[in-house]
Amino acid sequence: MKLLQGKTAVVTGASRGIGKEIALLFAKEGADIAVTNIADDDEFRSAIDEIKATGVKVKGYAFNVANFADAQKYTEEIVKDFGRIDILVNNAGITRDTLLMRMTEEQWDIVLQVNLKSVFNLTKAVLMPMIKQKGGSIINMSSVVGVSGNAGQSNYSASKAGIIGFTKSVAKEVGSRNIRCNALAPGFIITEMTDKLPEDVKKEWIEKIPLRRGGTPADVASAALFLASDLSSYISGQVINICGGMLT
Repeated sequence: MKLLQGKTAVVTGASRGIGKEIALLFAKEGADIAVTNIADDDEFRSAIDEIKATGVKVKGYAFNVANFADAQKYTEEIVKDFGRIDILVNNAGITRDTLLMRMTEEQWDIVLQVNLKSVFNLTKAVLMPMIKQKGGSIINMSSVVGVSGNAGQSNYSASKAGIIGFTKSVAKEVGSRNIRCNALAPGFIITEMTDKLPEDVKKEWIEKIPLRRGGTPADVASAALFLASDLSSYISGQVINICGGMLT
C-alpha cells in the first residue's frame, strides 16, 4: 500500500526544486496532484508531464498565490476537479536579499506577500473542504533563518518566522477537526539557486553543518511525505528542521 493512496495533494511553487521534488514523491506514493505556479511556462508544463508519468491524476494551475481572490477561486476549481483536498504544501517563495539599510519598501512587501500572505491565502481556502471531509494535513515551508535569522535577509527571515507562528496557531484552531498543520525548516539545500553560489561561500556554509554536506530537495520531500501521511497522525503544530544538525 502506497503511503498517500487515495489522497489529493496541492503543492504550490512546484515547477522546480523542492516543490517539484515533493510533488513527484507524493505522486509516486499514490496521491493525485494539483500543482501551482505563477506562470504557465515551459518549465511548469515540463514538471506536470514528469509528474504525470508516475501514473496519477495531475493538473496544473497558473495563478498568483499571493492574491487572495485568486487563491480562493483556484482552490474551488481544484476541489471541483479532484473532489477533495487532503494535503496542502505551501511551498511558493522568493528572496530579495540585501542589508536592511539598503532594502526598499518594495523588496520588503513582495517577499512578505509571496512567502507569508500566500500561506494565509491557501490555508484559509482549504480549511472548509478539509473540515467537510473531517481531516487534512497542511505543511508550510519555513526555513532555518526563520528560527535563527540571517544578515541580509530580514525580509525573508521575517516571512519564514511568521509562517512558524501561523502554523502553531492554525494547529490549535483546527486540531479538533482532525486537521494537522506543521512546518518544515530547511537549512542549506542544494538547488539551482544555491548551486550558483561561489564555491567559497558554499564551503563556508557546509563547514557549519555537522553532517558536512548540503541537503537535497529529496531530503525535504521525505520529511514532507512523513507529515502528509498517516505516519504522523499525532504530530501537529511542530517545526521540523532539515538542516544536517546546523541548528543543534
